[in-house]
Order: sequence, then C-alpha cells, then structure tokens
Amino acid sequence: MKFDADLHFHGLYSGGVSKNMLLPVIAEQAKLKGLHIVATSDALHGKWLEHCEKELVEETNGVFIHRNFETHFIISTEVETNDSVHHLLYFPDFSAAKNLKENLEGKANFDSMGCGRPRIRVNSEEIAEHAFDAGAIIGPAHGFTPYFSIYAHHNSMQECYGAMKEKITFMELGLSADTHYADMIADNHNFVFLTNSDSHSPWPYRIGREFMRIEMKKPNFSELKNAFEKKDEKKVVLNVGLNPKEGKYHCTACSNCFAKYSMTDAEKYKWRCVKCRSAIKKGVKDRILELADSGRKETHPSFRPPYLHSIPLAEIIQIALEVKGVNTQRVQVLWREFVDQFKSEIKILVDVEISELAEVDSRTAEKINAFRNNWVHYIPGGGGNYGTPIICSSETEFEKKKKELGEKLECGSETGGQKSLGEF
Repeated sequence: MKFDADLHFHGLYSGGVSKNMLLPVIAEQAKLKGLHIVATSDALHGKWLEHCEKELVEETNGVFIHRNFETHFIISTEVETNDSVHHLLYFPDFSAAKNLKENLEGKANFDSMGCGRPRIRVNSEEIAEHAFDAGAIIGPAHGFTPYFSIYAHHNSMQECYGAMKEKITFMELGLSADTHYADMIADNHNFVFLTNSDSHSPWPYRIGREFMRIEMKKPNFSELKNAFEKKDEKKVVLNVGLNPKEGKYHCTACSNCFAKYSMTDAEKYKWRCVKCRSAIKKGVKDRILELADSGRKETHPSFRPPYLHSIPLAEIIQIALEVKGVNTQRVQVLWREFVDQFKSEIKILVDVEISELAEVDSRTAEKINAFRNNWVHYIPGGGGNYGTPIICSSETEFEKKKKELGEKLECGSETGGQKSLGEF
C-alpha cells in the first residue's frame, strides 16, 4: 500500500506554535489533507508525551492510531545539538523515546514551555550514537537552511556525524531545497530524501504543505525504517513540496530590506547591505553551488523518486480567485467544496483528473494543472522573505512571462544580475 506522510511538525510545548496544535486537531485536519501518517513530534517533552500516550492507541506492535480518527502516528522528535544542527529522530515506541531522554538526563532542559525541540549539550555524532542505542533512527532536519542545518555548519555528512555517518539513511530537504538542488552534491546520493512541512499549525494549508508518498505493508516504524534502509526497493515513490525559489532563504539577500546579491558582491561589501547596512545572509542556492560537484549538474541515484512542486490548495484557490488571504470566506467555502467532493486535498493536488476538478471550479483546476506541468515562475525569496509564484495557464504563456519578467526571476545583485542555475 502507498501512504502519504508528513513526519515533521511541532506540538503545543514548542515555541511559536498554534494553541490548536493538539493531537485530536492534528489527526482530524490530517485526514482532510489526505495524510495517512503523521509524526507525534516533540516526544522528549514530558507533558507532550503524556498527551500523546493519552490520545494514541497501539493497534498492533508499533502501529499507533488516534482514538477518534484513522490517522496513524510515528513517535518522533526534533533536537538541536551544540553545533547548531537540527536532527529528526523516529522511535519504534514510547519506551524508546523515554529511554533516550533518560540517557540524556542533565544534558538538556526537556520539559519547560518552549522546549519541544530541546537543545542538547552533545554534538551531532554523539546524538546519533544515543539515538541508535535507543533503537531510533536519525537524520538531519531541513538540511540546507542557513541557520540550524547540517550544511549551514558542516561541509559534509561525514564532517557532521563522524563515525555514525554510515548508519544515517535519510536527510530532510526542508522548504528551501528540492531533489534537483540536493542531488547536485554527490554525497547526498546515499540518502533517502524526506519532504515534510515542519508545521507549527494544524490547518491543511500548513501541515502537509510538503509530504512524501511511501510504500509500506503497515503504517509503522519498522516499515518506515525499512523504506529508508532498502533504498533500491524504491519505497519512497514521490516527494511533493514547495519550489525552493519560494523559500525564504533561496537567494543571498539582505535580512532587513531583502535586496539580493551575487556572492561576489556580498563578499565585496563584506556581507553588509549597501542600501540599509544590515547583514546579508547567504542563500541556499549559493551554499549548494559552493558544495556542488564539478560541473554543478544534478545527477540522481536510481532509487530517487519524482519531485512534484506544489503549494497548498487554499493558496492556489486564493491566487485563482484573486483575493487576499487564505482564510477569506470565498477561499474557505471553495476549499471545502473541493474536499467534500474528492475527500482530501492531496488527491486534488496530485491525483484527480483536471477535467474532474474543473467541474468544481475551472480557475482553480487551471492553476493546479499549471503546477503539474511546471508552468510556474517565481520571483525568488531571500533574506527571510518568501518568494512569489506566478502561475501560467499554458506553456505559451509560461514562455511569454519568462521574457516579460526577465531578471526578476533570478537572484539579482546590486551591481547586476546573477547567473541562473541552468547557466553554470
């Protein structure tokens, strides 16, 4: 069977999280989204773990399901190590999470408000060793973001995880990268790529904004581990996520006024914006190009599945109706009409025939078709500012817009344009 999974977000006791981020709400909204499997997240936090144990039932060995909904859960957490790298951990059961927490006693503040993602006073190699000793699996979270990621602070998986590197089987791409960028680095060809939302809100325009389709016999930890370890069996069959150009840190840019810079100019100006004198932040694109192998061309291992660029249905409807805000009544009414008709948002975005979608709303169907055909341009983001998708109706319009928008589609510079990835 194939299951759609989003295996990274945060619960009530993490910082900056919606008060609605509780398992009953998550389970209900995940079903509307079309997610079969989600992560508990934050499983090292005492009160959150109590909440999880109360709400979840172990159907059979290692298969956890919410009491009132059909949504399955994998026990998980995200942690930060003292080298400022974030890691995702997945556990076979609650006991394994508790064992890891006991083994790390005194090395972190696990149970305070805002500590759902604890900072643990060990390095990346040590946390991996602890994770494997507890029966968990571990890999880097949002691997390319410029603050708390492996490639923000290390040049390779080996440098990060040391002797534990050979046991790492996956890495999460995060909102700022996709398969095409990540596979420019040959070392990444050894790992299964995860696409997850890292959501702090339970609503369907947040959870599942990135997800993966995994082939499993049962929706449990053992099958998840098997999918990551036996790469050649191609268990991860699809990755879905935002185009990296929509990410907040795609281009090298000022973190205040968002002016974009080439690497040459950023270095010339000593990483200070010539407009407002704020700090310039190196973008994910430029960081990947630094690490890319000779020729700077993507090559993919045989087990790598397709990557589908998309955005949440509510955002597509908002663009189609030309209104402001995904929570406006017109957007929400039409979103509900689509979901009532086709049962889940993911089916609508990925699987349902365009002709069927057009029977509900032709404008929205046209925009979804554009994503499926890659007829979307982006004014790229950078410095903490999201990029803007420009959705075209046809390949002809796509080519016309490309000429009209010109350098706006690139990571520009105060002293001129910057080469696009395809020009290298």
